[in-house]
Amino acid sequence: MKFSLTQNTKQLFGITLYQIKAEKSFGNVRKGELGGWIEKKENLSEEGNSWVYGDAQVYGNAQVYGNARVSGNARVSGNAWVYGDAQVYGNARVSGNAWVYGNAQVYGNAQVYGDAQVYGNARVYGQLQLTSGFFFGYKRKKEELKYFSLGDDGDYELVGKGNCKVEEQNNKKTELLRKAQELIDKAQELKNEANKL
Repeated sequence: MKFSLTQNTKQLFGITLYQIKAEKSFGNVRKGELGGWIEKKENLSEEGNSWVYGDAQVYGNAQVYGNARVSGNARVSGNAWVYGDAQVYGNARVSGNAWVYGNAQVYGNAQVYGDAQVYGNARVYGQLQLTSGFFFGYKRKKEELKYFSLGDDGDYELVGKGNCKVEEQNNKKTELLRKAQELIDKAQELKNEANKL
């Protein structure tokens, strides 16, 4: 068992939250360490290094799992999921059907709710409120984004930044290079056999 619910409780909107206690050491959590507050055991996975720290609160059908961390005064509620190596901290709120995952971070007074998904290396902070869509990264103000066509499908583009390069696959060129490599390999094989004579 990774954690237990203690007898320490607090009320939030008529919901009883229980402070958690680590029953074994894992990640950067030590056995016996008190954590944050959850409504029920299903809010925090027994697997991985996920943890709720400090005065953070997880309730409703929300789930924290993988190596995710919720800390500070953050709240995760509703049907929200926080997983992977994601972090929610500060006074951030994640609720509704929102997902925060990958290496994403939500912090400060940011709010992610509705059907919004924040993932990859995205950072959401300050006074932002994300209610829908997919947020997967960030860029510095002076960085230029590059858009690449995905071939015949005109509805989507690949987005990149920095020194990225995308080449269309040339099937004829690929086939010729494959055949050339086969000939080189065969020539090397014949050369090795000749050297043995």
